[in-house]
Amino acid sequence: MEAEVLEKKPTYSETEKYGVFNSEFMPHIDSMYNFAYRLTNDEDDANDLVQDTYLKAFRFINSFQKGTNAKAWLFRILKNSFINDYRKKSKEPAKIDYQEVETIYNSADEPQYNGTVDLRTEMVQDLIGDEVTRALNGLPVDFRTVIILCDIEGFTYEEMAKILDIPIGTVRSRLHRARNLLKEKLRSYATNMGYKELR
Repeated sequence: MEAEVLEKKPTYSETEKYGVFNSEFMPHIDSMYNFAYRLTNDEDDANDLVQDTYLKAFRFINSFQKGTNAKAWLFRILKNSFINDYRKKSKEPAKIDYQEVETIYNSADEPQYNGTVDLRTEMVQDLIGDEVTRALNGLPVDFRTVIILCDIEGFTYEEMAKILDIPIGTVRSRLHRARNLLKEKLRSYATNMGYKELR
């Protein structure tokens, strides 16, 4: 008879659940928002994604082993939620806001667009530059995700493999390819800024 050691899931009391949630999960809320914002490029969508992530984290809190990497656990939930939502939206037919179309059509005498400015977008662009932001946002989501996780959030390959649910070898090759794509997108920008290519 084989002796299998099964990892026992913790069972938290209601008080312990709130304690774990506040001590282990809440300190990462800013990182979670930043990751969600970089994935969605929209403040409202990012807020919704973070809220959904924290609701799921609380709902499945008994799956979390206290003292392990809470940030990686939360990032995995957020990433899965984003992908599921992305797939769902891509299957929906495009929606048109006819009120907005009518407003634009009727305001032909006003050529300039007076939309609201997303200050958070401006802040991020000021930090890493318009061209870099555009290049990063222009990457396919799988490549954008590995760049964000590794180069911005600082996760190890092992942590990224768990978050993305892929082998470490795939993490390395995807990151290598993502960096090359980003490099290609930024080549002319770098030249214009006076940087010489290193060989």
